[in-house]
Amino acid sequence: MRIMLTALASASLALSASPAFAGNNNGLVIVDLTNADVLNNLAQNLKVNVSDISALNNVSVPIGLAAAICDVNANVLAGQKKTGSPTCTAKNNTSALQTAVQKKLGTVHQ
Repeated sequence: MRIMLTALASASLALSASPAFAGNNNGLVIVDLTNADVLNNLAQNLKVNVSDISALNNVSVPIGLAAAICDVNANVLAGQKKTGSPTCTAKNNTSALQTAVQKKLGTVHQ
């Protein structure tokens, strides 16, 4: 699983830099943060209240990272890009998701 996540993270760098993904939301995917397991795990790891994270509703991450976080094929998210902003629901907690949540919470400097 780690190898797959690493490969997806590497792919996200290539995909997010690709001109095909330029446009709306700068090639980012809106990741919904309503999954209770992910919320609890994020809150525990970041040492914040679950309500702090659930108040965010979502975070935006590159398409390859979103694919790993949401357990969905990046091509599916890329297809959504053609009709608007791609979205998915977080199913996995990753360090990239934690960083995105921290940035949105304002607990780390960008």
